[in-house]
Amino acid sequence: MDKKTKIFFIVFGLLILGSVIFTYYRIMIKRDYVISSQIDCDPYAEKCFIWKCDPDAVSEDEKCTNDPENDIWYYKIVYRKANKIPLCDSSADENCDLWTCEEKEKNCGETLCDDETKIEQEAECNNPEAYASENPIEETTEETSVECAENDMECMDVENEKNTEE
Repeated sequence: MDKKTKIFFIVFGLLILGSVIFTYYRIMIKRDYVISSQIDCDPYAEKCFIWKCDPDAVSEDEKCTNDPENDIWYYKIVYRKANKIPLCDSSADENCDLWTCEEKEKNCGETLCDDETKIEQEAECNNPEAYASENPIEETTEETSVECAENDMECMDVENEKNTEE
């Protein structure tokens, strides 16, 4: 090999090595990249993407179960820089909020469904007003029914009075 070829290979090798080291530093040490995720969305308050099961799906995760709770999912897309996401387990710690952005945090936010994003996601959008009218929130009463023993006439009388008042 002549001197020019050796210099070329040395420079080329150093450039590749420098690129690998810089990439490792940026990704593994600084965690300088954005993570995006699909998370639950409140269809009563937000314009969410709608995921529907696929009856012809091969994957068990995408097949229909004939249970509306599992066959339709309302989601939004959130994104945040990896170095800003806290290192905690959100399933074990209820105070661990991975996706709440700090004030004026760059590269952090959420994407809700609109005409442009629904094409990108290949999904449909919900209308919060229409969803609320079709699915009214059931009000729960704080008073719970008490089961009485068969021979406890006093308890049965109180329960009957409650039922007649309603």
